[in-house]
Amino acid sequence: MIRELGRIDLGETGLDGVMARVAALAKETVPGAYEVSVTLIRDGGPRTVAHTGEPAERVDRWQYANHHGPCLDAAADRTTILVDDVAAERRWPGWSEHAGSVGVCSALSVGLPIRDRTIGAVNVYATSCRALDDDAVRLAETFAEYAAVALANADLYHSAAALAGQMEAAMESRAVIEQAKGIIMSQRRCGPDEAFTILSRASQSANRKLRDVAATVVERAQRP
Repeated sequence: MIRELGRIDLGETGLDGVMARVAALAKETVPGAYEVSVTLIRDGGPRTVAHTGEPAERVDRWQYANHHGPCLDAAADRTTILVDDVAAERRWPGWSEHAGSVGVCSALSVGLPIRDRTIGAVNVYATSCRALDDDAVRLAETFAEYAAVALANADLYHSAAALAGQMEAAMESRAVIEQAKGIIMSQRRCGPDEAFTILSRASQSANRKLRDVAATVVERAQRP
């Protein structure tokens, strides 16, 4: 399991691919697992970012819509919640009936130990009562620790990639603005400060971004 997680290439699979692999590995690893899903809760609310089958997704969606359920509590408290007999469960009104309607008889949600704005859980669903014993719980908890590392690293990787993209765009914008300033300085026979002031006034007057105004200046200067 650990070796498989280590083989995930964030650059090739992307965040969704990482989540899908985590769910698949959990299904393969936890004895008694029928379907598995991964819940992440961010600023926009909870969502199932990966699942191995429709029953898992349907049980998750019901919890999100009704704002309660084992996966939400496990994620929020970063704890483990085991439901041996779904039909007898009464902590979350309506949940047991819905879970039972899609064939789920026992369930396990393990909160991911991520100390960040993002929280989540690995959710394991089984089709028979008491299918997830103590060994399965311990294995799922161990798995969740390593899965959390993979998920956190994926988040960091894509945040870094987004930041790099923003920095590249900023550098390109600056280059265009500097080029436009040079053109204005040549045309108006003025200094760099005055050229920048002219660009800024044009941007405000046209209600356009400074970079777009600068790009227009450069484009016009390049016309024959």
